[in-house]
Amino acid sequence: MALLAAAAAAILAACLLGSTPLPPARMLAALGGGGEPGDAVVVWAIRLPRALAAFAVGLGLGASGAALQGLLRNPLAEPGVLGVSASAALAATFTLHYGLAAAFAPLLPLSAVAGALAATALIALAALRTASAVALILVGVGLSSFAGALTALLMNLAPNPFTLADMVNWMLGSVANKSFDDLLLAAPFLLPGLALLFASRRGLSALTLGEEAAAGVGLDLKRQRLLVVLGAGLATGACVAVAGAIGFVGIVAPHLVRPFVAHDPARTLLPSALLAGLFLVVADIGVRVLPTEAELKLGVVAALVGAPLFALIALSARRTPA
Repeated sequence: MALLAAAAAAILAACLLGSTPLPPARMLAALGGGGEPGDAVVVWAIRLPRALAAFAVGLGLGASGAALQGLLRNPLAEPGVLGVSASAALAATFTLHYGLAAAFAPLLPLSAVAGALAATALIALAALRTASAVALILVGVGLSSFAGALTALLMNLAPNPFTLADMVNWMLGSVANKSFDDLLLAAPFLLPGLALLFASRRGLSALTLGEEAAAGVGLDLKRQRLLVVLGAGLATGACVAVAGAIGFVGIVAPHLVRPFVAHDPARTLLPSALLAGLFLVVADIGVRVLPTEAELKLGVVAALVGAPLFALIALSARRTPA
């Protein structure tokens, strides 16, 4: 409840703050459909969709990270570990490289979702064919490395500096200039993905006993892997479609909330999603109010905060069993 209240407060703050702060009375009037026409445009067309996009991306990445960490029983797992993020970014970069996004703008987010679904299909097939979580991780790492190499190749062969700049901006991650249409486009993938992840909660708790013990108490391991992999793939693909590549949120949020839920993976999903959403909304407020000549990218800020925390988590994991 505290995280939910904090997230709601952060979204309201995002409507207030920006390059030109909006007084609370005028912001509330605009939210209610009244006030000055210019205020309504600022709140409903610019600030509120941007804040909701950041929150939605955090929800997807936080829940995916928590579910994958529970599935793989590894506190260092995150949505990119299975190659879904890299594959989604590769598909989006492909449309930018060949100018397809310029011809049909919705093709960019749709291609990101298609790339995520293709990677999800491969990982789901691997999840059904293998009995080892380690093998699943290795398949994901290989897929992520291959997709990253192809993305680098496309950037290296960019036809002109403008296309390269667009590709780099996409890879840095941002929710700037997002609208409700972008959210509606991602919702058919994000919501089912989250539903699948939350449907896998009980199985994640059983996996804390180990795979053999979990199977002994009646857990269908292949079905459990399929639920988590499909859910994480859909949710992560939708997030990449909205904001581009944003890392570290999916790994840090579950780690921070785990001590408060007795290290129960089932109870980690919701607070991890809310904390990740809260973090991205606050980070995006910082992006907008920092007095920089060019606006920082949300993915850059997330990495600047998340990378040191990731290092601390890795050091802690070396001293304590996963």
